[in-house]
Amino acid sequence: MSDTHRVPPDLSGLSPWAPELAQTFVTLASDIALVLDDAGRVCSVAQAGHAALEPDPTIWTGRLWADTVLPSCRDKVLQTLQEVKQCGLAKRREVNHPGPDGQSVAMAYTALRLGHSGPILVVGRDLAAITAMQQRYLLARQQMEQGYWRARQAEARYRLLFQVATDAVLLVDAASRHILEANQAAADLFELPVEQLQGRDATFGFERDSRAALKALLERAQSSAAPADARLQLLGKMAAANVTAIPFDGDTAPRLLLRVRRAELPGRASEINATLARLVDSSHDGVVVTDTAGAILVANPAFLQLIRVSTEIEVRGRPLQDWVGVGDTQFGEVLEQVRSRGVARRQSSRVLSADAQLSPVELSAAQLSNGEDDCIGFTIRPLPSAGRDTELATELQAVLADLTAQLSRQIGEAPLPELLRQAALVLERQFIRLALERSTDGVFGAAHLLGISEAELRARQ
Repeated sequence: MSDTHRVPPDLSGLSPWAPELAQTFVTLASDIALVLDDAGRVCSVAQAGHAALEPDPTIWTGRLWADTVLPSCRDKVLQTLQEVKQCGLAKRREVNHPGPDGQSVAMAYTALRLGHSGPILVVGRDLAAITAMQQRYLLARQQMEQGYWRARQAEARYRLLFQVATDAVLLVDAASRHILEANQAAADLFELPVEQLQGRDATFGFERDSRAALKALLERAQSSAAPADARLQLLGKMAAANVTAIPFDGDTAPRLLLRVRRAELPGRASEINATLARLVDSSHDGVVVTDTAGAILVANPAFLQLIRVSTEIEVRGRPLQDWVGVGDTQFGEVLEQVRSRGVARRQSSRVLSADAQLSPVELSAAQLSNGEDDCIGFTIRPLPSAGRDTELATELQAVLADLTAQLSRQIGEAPLPELLRQAALVLERQFIRLALERSTDGVFGAAHLLGISEAELRARQ
């Protein structure tokens, strides 16, 4: 005979100790325990020391248990009593008791009968404590997600800076003060290849008297969690430099973004355009730099190809919203977000080409500099067309059908966790392959599409 049809043991020998058993239950594993007679009347009440039910449940003694709950919960109580009389054990049910100030007290009860004609032992848990714990868990999860997205947002911003900024930019580890990454402008300023900048102390390119000031600047930015500025002397250069340290939390450790602008740079629009054009020409995504009003200063070949325009002269000085967003409201919202937050990340949008074709794109933007040379950098990533999406969906459906058939044959031979693990591995490889096909920027672009780091994607390949 299976366990599900096994006759429950006869607990009638415990009937005389029902009140003591009730007290034991609340001591070990519950908030309240009731002893009921055959009619469902409360004979005794035991509470845990930490329980704070109001009004005091001891006043239930002598009353029907069904009369202690809200009218909407009476049927649950009656079902519990009927079930425990028939089977000796009743499943868990949640009911509400009237509470102070018109509020209700939520409880979860199970019931056990001590013998075929013995008393009924009802054990309850206060759901308020469980609800509070769930709320604390949700709050902690929200805070963790907010921290994650702040880190992702910061990552998106500094990548945009590295792509189109005119200033020298160094990414510095906050603990060791070593350079983790550098853009091409930094390589030009310090006259070293980017690879040779990585791993050096952040102070190496400054005169001896300025190194202590730079260390103090980094410490001030890190401790205050706010940007800090200083004017320092570059090593072997006649001109000083304006240095800004910007703190943010990376994926694994605190980091500092160090921006170095030589004071002698005139910052004229023509020179900014020349520098930006050199930096963005190699990008696979559309890259556009505008002034703070959204007028185009620089556009790379990928963007010109996307909008079916031959030369940069045709778009320079015109509003970017003539092609991107296809509407003042949407583009205005992106500009406002960049002005207020410094970055707008992965906004769904559309591009209108010169031959009146609409194409879906993903738009990101970041504030690139401060002062009189303020500008905004946009990256415009083309998205697959609807036809390609349909093709990929059909392909994925075929993969799922094959996977289902393959795993179905293993039912009875492999446990469910193993079947799920195999299914997850196959789907993971499929999604990585599709992301690599969609990406116009190799492994980095595929990792961006999947929402994981480049290192994690390489490890999963």
